[in-house]
Amino acid sequence: MWSYVTRRILATIPVLGVVAIVVFLLLRLSPGDPAAIIAGDNASLEDIAMIREQLGLDRPLLQQFILWAMQLLGGDLGNSIYLSRPVLGLIVERVEPTVALALTTMVFAMLLAIPMGVLAAWRAGSWVDQTIMALSVLAFSVPVFLIGYGLVIGLSLELEWLPVQGFVSFAEDPMRFASHLVLPTITLGLVYMALLARITRATMLETLNEDFIRTARAKGLAEPRVLLLHALKSAAVPIVTTIGTGLALLIGGVVVTESVFAIPGIGRLTIEAVLQRDYPIIQGVILVIATVYVLVNLAIDLAYPLLDPRIRF
Repeated sequence: MWSYVTRRILATIPVLGVVAIVVFLLLRLSPGDPAAIIAGDNASLEDIAMIREQLGLDRPLLQQFILWAMQLLGGDLGNSIYLSRPVLGLIVERVEPTVALALTTMVFAMLLAIPMGVLAAWRAGSWVDQTIMALSVLAFSVPVFLIGYGLVIGLSLELEWLPVQGFVSFAEDPMRFASHLVLPTITLGLVYMALLARITRATMLETLNEDFIRTARAKGLAEPRVLLLHALKSAAVPIVTTIGTGLALLIGGVVVTESVFAIPGIGRLTIEAVLQRDYPIIQGVILVIATVYVLVNLAIDLAYPLLDPRIRF
């Protein structure tokens, strides 16, 4: 087991290295000059050149990358060009809204999608199955921002049940924290619920045709026990894979939802950094998200043998 874990961890190092190189080159080679943006429209060429020198942008690309990589290995993601603050500190400040939204979204999606997928597979071909799949296709097809604006108009502006925008820390007020997360959670959750429900149905359909399911039913076991303890457990590997991958993608893909609901998370930080061409923030956010994605995939790989004894390290 430890040999397997060590190999998987070592395999992530070149992946993160390639991500760092690609991100560095894409940002540096893209059109636009951050020094000119910082200097303003009325700045002279001398002012722009001075800012470029202060930021180190006048140095060769290789030298810029080496200096940045050395800082990165020391745990330093650099300082924001505009805010003159450590990038790591800025990311930490924005972590709570994004992680809270990602976790509540995934829990909401799981509570709806897994029972729906199991029910659709159990009643395959019936009107129940067709209705669930039709709703899943609809939820997955509608753009996230359209769902968000629809919920804001209906539940916030018309009925005044929930706040329209913003975020409140859990430590400040747990009730307001929960109320501000309801709309964005539903908005994102409907999309991932649709995906997870379809995966659950497809996996359960395959599992319900296995010989051990026929044997369990022949022994006279109750249908709920067959579905939950036998079929669903055997189908857990692709479902857990979808959940884990979805959680990693949610952390990095909440940009639209955070913009619609004015949530000060990592997504909003990324948009602000892109508009200002703040290289250190963009690089830091992408590297953090990539690291989270790799770690989640590692955790999924390690969970496979626990879910299915047929899989060995």
